[in-house]
Parts: sequence; C-alpha cells; structure tokens
Amino acid sequence: MYTQFFGLTEKPFSITPDPRYLYMSRRHADALAHLIYGISQSGGFIQLTGEVGTGKTTLVRSLFEQLPDEADVALILNPELTTNEFLRAIAEELDVEIPEDGSIKSIVDSLSSYLLDAHARGRRTVLIVDEAQNLATDVLEQVRLLTNLETPKQKLLQIILIGQPELREVLDREDMRQLAQRITGRYHLEPLRPDETEKYLEHRMKVAGAPGAIFGKSAVREIYRWSNGIPRIINVIADRSLLAAYTQDTRNVDKKLVKRAAAEVYGKRLVPRVERRLVAGLAIAGFLLLILGTWRSLNSGESWLQNRFGSVPGLTLSQPFDGGSGSVSLSALLADPTLPRGTDAAFETLFGEWGVHYERGPDTACQQAERHMLRCWFQKGSLNQLKRLDRPAILGLIDENGDQFQAVLTGLSSDTAEFSVGGRKFRTPLDELGEYWYGDHLLLWRPGGGSYRTLTPGVEDERVIWLRESLAWIQQTPARNPGSMYYDAELEESVRDYQRDRRLTVDGIVGTQTQIVINSDLGAPGTPRLVGAR
Repeated sequence: MYTQFFGLTEKPFSITPDPRYLYMSRRHADALAHLIYGISQSGGFIQLTGEVGTGKTTLVRSLFEQLPDEADVALILNPELTTNEFLRAIAEELDVEIPEDGSIKSIVDSLSSYLLDAHARGRRTVLIVDEAQNLATDVLEQVRLLTNLETPKQKLLQIILIGQPELREVLDREDMRQLAQRITGRYHLEPLRPDETEKYLEHRMKVAGAPGAIFGKSAVREIYRWSNGIPRIINVIADRSLLAAYTQDTRNVDKKLVKRAAAEVYGKRLVPRVERRLVAGLAIAGFLLLILGTWRSLNSGESWLQNRFGSVPGLTLSQPFDGGSGSVSLSALLADPTLPRGTDAAFETLFGEWGVHYERGPDTACQQAERHMLRCWFQKGSLNQLKRLDRPAILGLIDENGDQFQAVLTGLSSDTAEFSVGGRKFRTPLDELGEYWYGDHLLLWRPGGGSYRTLTPGVEDERVIWLRESLAWIQQTPARNPGSMYYDAELEESVRDYQRDRRLTVDGIVGTQTQIVINSDLGAPGTPRLVGAR
C-alpha cells in the first residue's frame, strides 16, 4: 500500500525469514560463524539459542546459502513429534527409503546405511532442528543416540539444535547430561543494541530501495524502546509506522508516529504527555506544600532540607532529593552528571544491599558473589517479574540520548520506584520507568541448601530434601516422603501446584526463578527485599 509512496520496490519489514534482509550485527555474524564452523568440523552438537524473534530462523536460511557443496541437510521445523515420526521426518528430508515395518530400529538402520554410504562418497550430513526446546525427552534421547553413528575417526551426523532460551534449561537437566556433554559449540543470540537497531532499520530500507532516510533519530529510539531490540517486533512496529506516515501523507517517520503505531500493535492506550506532566506536577506541588509548611515553622525551607538531607549538589526546591519522602523525575536523575553510571559503582551498591563488600579488580562481580554463597542472574523481563522475584536488581537504563546508565532498584511501591545511585537514594514515579528501562536486569540471590542445581523430576540429590521441607513449610502440609533425595512424581505435582499458585512457568522444573521465589516465601534471613518486608 505504501511502497510506491516511499519509493520502495517492496515492503521492507515483512516478518518472513528472507536472507536478503538479514542484518549481520556482530552477534549474528558470530552466530553464523559458529554454525558454519560446526558444519565444517564434523561431530557432536551445535547449540544456538535466542529469544523469540531475534532472527534464528533467518540465520538458518542464510546458512543454507553458505553450505559446502558436499553437505546434505535435513531440516526439521516442527519437532513436536513422536520418536518414530521424528526419525521418519529425517529420512524423508534425506530421501532415505523407509522400511515397510516402519519400526524405530529399522529406520535407524536405514539412516545408518545412508550415512555410511554418504561418508564413503565424501558427503557430509547435517541435521538442523528448529524450535528444539519443544523436543520431548525420549526424542532428545534418540537425537543423542544418532550421534553414535560414527566411523573410527569421525561422527557421521552433525546436529544443530536451534531454540529459545528454554533449550538451555532443558539441556542443563541432570537426565540430559549425556547429551549436553556432546555439545561442542554453544551460542546465544542477543537482541540488537540501540545503535544496531538504527543500522538494522537502515539496512532493510536500503534493500527495499529507499531513496533516503525516513526514520528520524527520535523514531529509532522509540522503536527500540518498544521492541527491546528484537528484530521481529522491530519489523511489526516499523511496518505499522510507515503505514501511519502514509495515511498522514508525510515521508518522515517521527517519535509520535512510532508511539501511536506501537500502541496499536500492543493494544495499549496512550496517556498524553500533558496528562503525565500534570500528574507529576501535582505530586511536586504537594511536596512543595509540605516543604512550605515546614519552612514557615523553621523560617527556612532550604535550611530544613540541608538539615534533613545534608548538602546535595544541584538540589533545589523544584527537584527534591529523596531521603525518605518526595520524588525526583527519572529524566532529571539520568541527566545528573554527578552520579556514577558505571557497572562497578552499581555492583558496589548491589553488594552493599546484601551486606557484602565489592572489590574492583580482576575477578568478575559474579565470581566474587560466589565466594559469598551468592549467584548472579541476568534476565530480560518485566516489572511484574521483578516484583515476583522480590530482590534488588541492577537495571540497565537508557536516557533520551541513548546513553547507558546503571542504577540499582532497591524498592517498589504501587506508584514509586526507589533507586540507589552512588550511595544516594531517590524515589521516582513508577510510570516513568517504562520510558527508560527495556527489561535488562541483574540480581543476586542465595540458593537454599547451600548450593545450586536445577532440580528435575527423576533426579536424586540431597537438595531434594531441602525442596520437600521448604514446600511443606510454605504450603503448611506434612512433608511427603521426608528424607527422600529422589524427585518423584508426587513431589513434581506439589511443585507444579506451587508454580501455578505463584504464576511461574508450570513445568515441574525447579530452576533459578522457582528457587528464588521459594526463598522469598521462606523469609530467608539476611535477604534484601524489593517489595516485601524490609
């Protein structure tokens, strides 16, 4: 509809995986190099993971264009199959005749004969499984067994597993350790950074024949804010923005158009900026009235502030510093040049929340944390997820100029967020947070039972005893099979009930998130809280 209006030869932001439109960010180039290397070096598994929409499937399409001439590929796009169906799908992809009885053994024998013959002819066979996180346990075991097909010198089948981040958790399970040990290469595809988002938009517009720049700087920042750098979401918002510009007969996409387009995509109501400013203004006015009343009683509002907070550079009555009451605009906080922005300062603050000293040195923060029985956990998530985890966290904030800012979120209420920056605490309106935070956060947590391990049904481990006792205390029920280290079906059902009650992923797997929430419910001493009792 809008292609002719903008001088384009085709729509630039289709969500179909067209290799021509693949923008080779540094992460995508590294990922592609890992895949090509894995195919050229026969044997074992290659694991590629990434969030939904980060370009994994497009990367695979691009891989096909760079395959060696001697490579034969079987591509499985829908892995939600039984073991027999999975083997049949591989055979059909490779044009291997399926035996009449169609048993698993006969199909494996036929594949083995094919692979030996292909090897003798100098051919290399590659199996690529997309959405591999959906593979059933018995199918994953069959995948592992396929790598047993080998000659004395090399494997006959190279397997590439591509999936969402959950694939890493699946392969981290105790019952998957035999398969995990055969993974020779791992790569996680991250979303685009703000500068890469701009280049991504330029690349796709150029491929589509754009005669010049259409997306302004503010529009690019707004697209990144709504998309978190995920290419598929970028495509949807950018496409809708071009359509909006076309309907308004303008060839320049600005921040306002993007915001309206994104709100339409997400089905959200936009609150006008004037309304937000009015609310913030009323809050500031209320605080000023409080100061004014104190000022009258002490004859000096400024001296009251200094007595209350000490000397604070740049502090004025219209920009209150939070020392227990009041609120400061998050944009003003990010614009304050006196506040530290670096990662070290943020870790010093986060460690301090746990009563631990952080040292700037050769050891990473997470290595230092482990010496204090703490673990790091980095995620990209939502504010609700942070509330559920209930731990102080380092947030990656991006100001209006695209500059990075590390701040520690130490408290949350219904309408305010408490930050600790450079030893000073600030309260900011909670509704401002979404304009500067795109979900990146890192928190510390202390595993129960003294050490960490993902607990999955069927595992036997002493930490299962901790799990039994913890759930019994939280759910106020007698512990089932007390003292048993075996994760049985009855305990799995109890875990699933708990996950359902806490709105966690209901899978029976007691990973990091579930363990953190359990610790919160136990009220582990010495644990700083974000929204719980402090």
